[in-house]
Amino acid sequence: MKKFVYLLFTVFIFYNLSYAEETNSLVNDQAQLYYAENRIEEAFGLLLTIPQETRTPMNWLLLGNILQDKNRLDDAEFMYNQALLADSKFYKAAYNLGNLYLEQEKPNMAIAQYKIVMKLYPEFPYSYYNTGCAYLKLGKYKDAKKYFLRALAINNNVADFHYNLSYVYKMLNNQKQAQIYLDYYNKIIQEKI
Repeated sequence: MKKFVYLLFTVFIFYNLSYAEETNSLVNDQAQLYYAENRIEEAFGLLLTIPQETRTPMNWLLLGNILQDKNRLDDAEFMYNQALLADSKFYKAAYNLGNLYLEQEKPNMAIAQYKIVMKLYPEFPYSYYNTGCAYLKLGKYKDAKKYFLRALAINNNVADFHYNLSYVYKMLNNQKQAQIYLDYYNKIIQEKI
């Protein structure tokens, strides 16, 4: 009889966990849809219905994004860190945390986060680009150049990559290279018109 009760209890727990995961997934999907439609309050309210202990890294990330949109930067930082605690390989949380630090004028902290992203997802050009932007804020133009070039090596069709690299070359007194990248920038912009 004890075995039967134990088995029944195990099945009940497994069913409830599966149901909770499925429910959380549906809530997360709906919250992402609301967020994409700029229905931020509805997305936020839905995400808060998920118990903290069952939130996924994506739940935490989306909460962080909403709080950052609301300019509640300390709360957003907490949420991104929660996402990373839930999954240390969740590069999107490290990237958004880097963006948050860059927004807060903390370029060294931003660089540390972007370097984590580079290890987790080496083909993500924006981690290199934003690292270059952080080095620009520090006035370290050679370092910025290195990261802008890495971003361009991954994706050569982003106008901002070329523009910022042009600026770096200008600051390094290399007008010829600055003009080359400015011309690339203008070409990409013209193609989009």
